[in-house]
Amino acid sequence: MNLKEYNIDKTWTLFLDRDGVVNKRIIGNYILRWEDFEFLPGVLDAIKSFNKIFGKVVIVTNQQCIGKGIITENELAALHEKMLKEIEKNGGAIDAIFYAPLTRESLHNIDRKPNVGMALKAKKKFPEINFKKAVMAGDSFSDMEFGHRLSMITVLVNEDPVMAKDHPEVVCFWARDLKEFSTQLN
Repeated sequence: MNLKEYNIDKTWTLFLDRDGVVNKRIIGNYILRWEDFEFLPGVLDAIKSFNKIFGKVVIVTNQQCIGKGIITENELAALHEKMLKEIEKNGGAIDAIFYAPLTRESLHNIDRKPNVGMALKAKKKFPEINFKKAVMAGDSFSDMEFGHRLSMITVLVNEDPVMAKDHPEVVCFWARDLKEFSTQLN
């Protein structure tokens, strides 16, 4: 089966991870300033394409750097505002961004992926979201598990297909990057 066979239309929602999917991940560190933020190749065009297909495009991102005291929520909001403006300047749009600020060790960490708190917040904001008509695109196992827990279609977005081959129970599709994923929908 391929993605086209799902007949994805404006009644569907796309959930996107941020680091490693929308922007270049800094291995062993965090994106703390706009100067460190770098869109991955093809992302801006892909988001514009997603807006023509999906009813909603939502970013869900673990940001434990807040819980560690490395960046404040206001600083993250400023970074996200610049990211959204750049996306809009290039003809795309993100409907909402949800982030999990707590560390992975936190006992009350219902938002941090693979937990589904951010998806539930998105549904509260946009009641029309139906998780069975949603796609989660991310670069990690926790992203795939997040989508799988809510019966979403999952798309592993990274350069190495090994995880997709090793974990077909949580990975439905694989793409090298968001641009390749966007072509799988057309």
